[in-house]
Amino acid sequence: MEQKKDTLLEIHDLSVSFRMYDHGLEQKDLKVISDLHLTVYPGEVIAIAGSSGSGKSLLASAILGILPGNAKVQGHLHYKGQELTPERQRQLRGKEIALVPQSVSFLDPLMKVGAQVEGRKTQELGKKRKQLWKRLELPEKTRQLYPFQLSGGMARRVLVSTALITDAELIVADEPTPGMSLDQALEALKMFREMADEGKAVILITHDIDLAVEFADRVAVFYAGTTVETAWASDFKQGADRLRHPYSKALWNALPQNGFQPIEGFQPYAGNLPQGCLFAPRCPHKTEVCEKEVPPVRECRGGEVRCYYGS
Repeated sequence: MEQKKDTLLEIHDLSVSFRMYDHGLEQKDLKVISDLHLTVYPGEVIAIAGSSGSGKSLLASAILGILPGNAKVQGHLHYKGQELTPERQRQLRGKEIALVPQSVSFLDPLMKVGAQVEGRKTQELGKKRKQLWKRLELPEKTRQLYPFQLSGGMARRVLVSTALITDAELIVADEPTPGMSLDQALEALKMFREMADEGKAVILITHDIDLAVEFADRVAVFYAGTTVETAWASDFKQGADRLRHPYSKALWNALPQNGFQPIEGFQPYAGNLPQGCLFAPRCPHKTEVCEKEVPPVRECRGGEVRCYYGS
């Protein structure tokens, strides 16, 4: 994939596991993300696509450092060339790195919405919040409401505004648009696009590939807790033949407008991952080496693919 001079976020060989009870008092480590690879550049929106359970939301929590206490993180996370340690995550969280969480439960139920968005109120923040809410179609009276008084779509838009009002260099937006009307979703994504055009970066975690590729520069495809392909958004627009990994092609073909073609099998459970390529049990092109060895990430036609035979 074409390289830019500087990277904002680099993730290599990331693994996330959880210490859990197995039988009786016996404990085991359940690995849910393994050997994940992702690079984010300033000035881009990178969409992350994949089925439920592929590790998309866990990646967001790992970047922000908000995983539960029984989580174990291994691998390399670097932000602006420096290691993203737990201490540095605490320093950057909500300042240089902001999250649009998937769950509306992130809103404090005992605090009015306006105070949660503006934080320490200043005239400048108040003006910026009004501008954001006007574009997100949030009435001014929303400021005096509590989260339980919001509809699901309103709560989503409030969460989007909590991230956009910051001066963050990197926004991680985890499924930010469910519950919004199409016009509202398009406006929110347009605002993310504008941030990227100003030199910041957005990680857009989504199930809505069609909507995402209209605003994203690249798309990273996740499967069973790892990255199988990173492609230009234009590749997804042009069709399955432009994609490199068999799963990415299957994902494209499964979209309703592309024939809604399913493939046999299921994404493997984190506690029962196959040896070798994680997609091998469902892949029509697998060979013996696929079932024994994990393929490395390699460059292919201007993108990246984790497949021995992806082309």
